[in-house]
Parts: sequence; structure tokens; C-alpha cells
Amino acid sequence: MPWSCGRAARVSGMEELQVRTVRARWMPLLLLLLWLCLSARANVLETMLQRSSGKVTSGGGKESSGSAAPVIPEKMLLCHCYHHCPEDSSNNTCRTDGYCFTMVEEEEGGSPVLTSGCLGSVGSEFQCRDTGNARLRRILECCTDQDFCNRDLHPTLPPLKKHDQDNGFHYMALIISVVVCCTILLFVCVFIYRRNQRQVMRARYSMGLEQDETFIPAGESLKDLIEQSQSSGSGSGLPLLVQRTIAKQIQMVKQIGKGRYGEVWMGRWRGERVAVKVFFTTEEASWFRETEIYQTVLMRHENILGFIAADIKGTGSWTQLYLITDYHENGSLYDYLKSTTLDTKALLRLAYSAVSGLCHLHTEIFGTQGKPAIAHRDLKSKNILVKKNGTCCIADLGLAVKFISDTNEVDIPPNTRVGTKRYMPPEVLDESLNRCHFQSYIMADMYSFGLILWEMARRCVSGGIVEEYQLPYHDLVPTDPSYEDMREVVCIKRQRPSFANRWSSDECLRQMGKLMTECWAHNPASRLTALRVKKTLAKMSESQDIKL
Repeated sequence: MPWSCGRAARVSGMEELQVRTVRARWMPLLLLLLWLCLSARANVLETMLQRSSGKVTSGGGKESSGSAAPVIPEKMLLCHCYHHCPEDSSNNTCRTDGYCFTMVEEEEGGSPVLTSGCLGSVGSEFQCRDTGNARLRRILECCTDQDFCNRDLHPTLPPLKKHDQDNGFHYMALIISVVVCCTILLFVCVFIYRRNQRQVMRARYSMGLEQDETFIPAGESLKDLIEQSQSSGSGSGLPLLVQRTIAKQIQMVKQIGKGRYGEVWMGRWRGERVAVKVFFTTEEASWFRETEIYQTVLMRHENILGFIAADIKGTGSWTQLYLITDYHENGSLYDYLKSTTLDTKALLRLAYSAVSGLCHLHTEIFGTQGKPAIAHRDLKSKNILVKKNGTCCIADLGLAVKFISDTNEVDIPPNTRVGTKRYMPPEVLDESLNRCHFQSYIMADMYSFGLILWEMARRCVSGGIVEEYQLPYHDLVPTDPSYEDMREVVCIKRQRPSFANRWSSDECLRQMGKLMTECWAHNPASRLTALRVKKTLAKMSESQDIKL
């Protein structure tokens, strides 16, 4: 029994060993069979995919047994093919077990291309929904209802999004935004600059004075103060503190005039009458320029309006710009001629004093403290005042230009005002004036002065006859002429104010007519200078024994 039991155990162990040996031998074969099955299935899928391009094979590949199993569809669909025909197609016809399709596609920058053909059943549902990509626009339509059904398909591409126009629009929007931002920035910079300039000017003329009276002792008159300032050697007017004191002590009496720049009032300072020119806030540049010109060294002259003081009054929200000058009760030459007739002596006195003031303006005085040459640029009868003694003085220097001989530069005021159109010379009207040449402004003043001489001469009595006062070109242009009106008369037709017949029989008026004709010549180089006119008028006075 022990032997039999041991034998049985050995037999059982041998059988188990044999089973393990068989498993070890057949395991690779089973794995090989499994791989062959998977390969056969893959071949079938590959065959179905090949049919999507029109190539249908009858065999899928070698199986483990080496035999081929052809895949034959139950029903094949005939399709029209174009640009997508397989090799075995004939007469533009292909066969498929899937779908017939028609497609139109367009590459970027190309033209649309029409294509039709067959799609295999595998994956065709996804292909029929294809819409292309960013670089290739494509529309594909499929059908399976009948043979050659794709002939009735007419896919169309959607409207092209005009990227160039969109890009152009965005580019234009960007440019406009940049320009607007730069413009706003420029306006802000200009505003800040002008505000700073205004503060500088106000700091200059608005120094706080606690006891103003200490600067001007009692009993001092304006004439005394001005003479003291001239003898002190500065030659540029009263000290700023004295100007401020005078301005604070002035009492406004009545308004005597109004213009585009502001108002003119008669005021009193310690019993003396003065003229107070109150500028509008918008005319601050004119106020500053006129103040600057009046305070030029050696500017004071008997035939230029006497400057007394300048000041800025007011708070942050309310401002008044004062320019205080001598007061002349006769008013402007315009007002004076309207109400007064002249004899030969009065005519020559007015003309000579007016041109003397203009000559002083135009003349440059050299020296350690010299005076620059100055051109008025807005000369007219309303900007010339008449004194008590019948002489003239030139006023309103808000548009004046200075010539800086050291640097050969023309100092033009930075304001928006322009001269009076009626008195503008032809080179200003036709915009041919050379703005960089100071002599051009001098000659423009002489043209305007010729018209002023004409206004004076009309009011001179000769032979008991005198014309009523009129402005130059009163019979040729409207009351408020435009640039076009003046350009047509002065530049194109080259007309000038006419002379009365009586002038030819009066020696003084005849010579005055010749003088004004040479002043308003069309060619600026042909016009007389202020010094030449001054000398001619002096000779005319001597010939008639008239003391000017």
C-alpha cells in the first residue's frame, strides 16, 4: 500500500507536468490565431475606407488559412464624378455603397472649384458635414435617393467675409482714435501753456500792495510821475507798482466808447481825467501786446497816445484787463471829422502830426537802450485821436509788430485779431504780403495812411465848398465789406477813392491828392515812406507860411 500510494502520487505529478507542457506549446498558437483575426478585421475596414475614393477591392488580405473572402455589397449606387473619378470609373461614372456628393471649394486667393464623385459608407456622414477651414472654404452636399442624384445638387459658397475691408475699417478706426487723442492732448497742452502764461502776466501786474498810497506821495500829478520816470533813465514808462497803485485808485465816470476789443471809459485819478480801456477777457492777447508795445523803451512821443498804466483786476472767475492812457475829449479822428470842417492850416496840422507819430513808430533808434522799428498794422481814422491843440496821436497798438534788428526777426503778436478790411492794402487782400520781411508791414501802413489823408482832405473847405464825411470806398463797397468785396475793388479793378473837382483848383488839396496817390500805389515798393511824407508836408506848410 505505501508503494501503490507513492506510485499514484508520481503518476499524478507526471500528468500535471504533461498538462503544463501542452499549455506551454499551444499558448503561442492561440496568440497567433488571435492576431490573425484582428488583422482580418482591420483589412475589412481598410477595404471600406478605400471605397470612399471609388476603389473597391474584392479581397481584404491574407488570413491565417491563406484564403480571400471578397466583400460584395448588396446594392451599389451609381454617381456622376467630376475632378474626383477613381481609376476604374468610366464615362464620368463611379459606384459606391455610400453617398453621391457634389462639392464646391475655394482656396484663399483662388477661384471656386466644383467637384463631384462617390463617398464610401464608412465615415461619409461626417464628411458630408465638412465646411472647410480658415484657408479653404468648402461646401459639400450628399445624396443617396437615386443613381446620379448628385447631378441635381448645386452647393453654393456663403458670402465671403471681406477681411481686408474689416482690417481697413479697424485700421481707419485706429488712425481716427490716434488723431483724436493727439488733438485732445494738443488742446490740453495749449490750454495749460496759456494758463501758465496768464498766471505769469498776472503775477507781473498783480503784486499785492498793502499800502498803495506810499508809492505815490500826495500832490504828485500824472505829468510829474511820467517826467520822473523818463528822467530816471528807463524810458519805458512808470514802474509797475506805481501803475498798479494808479489803477486801484481810478474812479470810473462814464463809458465813452465800445469796440470789438472791449469798452472805453472816462475815469478820474486825483481829479485828473484819464481814459480807461477795458478789454474783454477773450482779448487778453491784445491787451498784453498793447501794454508791451507802449512800455517799449523810448516809445513815448507827443504824437503817440500817452500810456499811463496797465493792470488786471478781479478774482479767479471774474477778470478785467485795464489799459490806462491820456484822455482826449475830441475823441477819434473819425468822430472829429464827422462833426468838424477844416481849413488848410488845420488840415496840414492834423496830417503832419499824424505822420510824425507814424514816423516815430516806423523808425528804429539805435543805442544801449534803443527802440525797435514798429509797424501798426491796423491804421485807420478810428485809431487816431485828436488832442485839444488840433494835433493827432496814434492809438490802439494791439496788432503792432516789432522788428528785432539784432536777430533780423519780425515779432508778430500771437492773437487772432486781423486789421480792418476797408483799410487793407492789396498785398494783404490777395495774400501776397511777405510776412518775414518787416518792410512789407511798413508799406502796408503807408497805404492805410493814404486813405486817412483822403478822409481829412474831403473835410477841408476851399472856395466855400466842402464834402460831407465819408469812409474810404463808401461808394464802391457795402457798409461792412467782405474780403471778396475789397479784393475785387482794390486788387482786380485797382480802384481808389475819387477826388472832387474842386481839389484841382486848390494848391494845398492838389498836392495832398498827389501825396495820397503815391501812398496808396498798388506796388508797395512805389509807396512813399512816413519820413518822406513828413518832409513833404513840412515844405507845404512853409510855402503857405503855416507854423506846425
